[in-house]
Amino acid sequence: MIKENLFSVEQNILAACKRAGRKREEVTLIAVSKTKPVSMIQEVLEEGILDFGENKVQELTAKFEVLPNNLRWHLIGHLQTNKVKYIVDKAVFIHSVDSYKLAEQINKEAAKKGIISNILIEVNIAREETKYGVFAEETYPLIQEIAKLNNIRVRGLMTIAPFVDNPEKNREHFRNLRQLNIDIKMKNIDNVSMDVLSMGMTGDYEIAIEEGATMIRVGTGIFGERDYSI
Repeated sequence: MIKENLFSVEQNILAACKRAGRKREEVTLIAVSKTKPVSMIQEVLEEGILDFGENKVQELTAKFEVLPNNLRWHLIGHLQTNKVKYIVDKAVFIHSVDSYKLAEQINKEAAKKGIISNILIEVNIAREETKYGVFAEETYPLIQEIAKLNNIRVRGLMTIAPFVDNPEKNREHFRNLRQLNIDIKMKNIDNVSMDVLSMGMTGDYEIAIEEGATMIRVGTGIFGERDYSI
């Protein structure tokens, strides 16, 4: 099943890139493996996927210990400051930074390990009350502050778009996030590169690619439906 699902996702990515006049290598597919066992991750690995996304620190660290060390782990869920020390040297990207306090803690722990931590600022682009993330107008001031921290590199923006029945409804949000990313990039802030746009999930990743996503986060489309009772 996983092999067939991955083939289907890959065909969709190629088609979306073609429609947008983009190269396939401009888009990184992150397989969202939250709640999924190591055995399923290994199946995906066999198909050449190396980027995996987890929501919870505990789950990521447990899988990190038993899977090959060439995997690229992405923390995509909400991160509490007291959990940063467990993750900072294991995740190649932390996608969900939404406060200076969290960035400060990541910087502190990264300094202890002698590393630079790649982070994305989570933007609540649709202004949903139930979502984490800063609003669009708060993003630039936050990045200006975070940019002063030595062991963090702000690489771009991330958003979780609304759950919709028609993915076209999210095009506007993806377009707005991309424009925000461009606007901030043009300010040429030291220590800020803005080369990453993490947006699009199983239901809407093709639209996200058409609107400029450089990372898409696909879970159900690869692994199948999740069982949250386990």
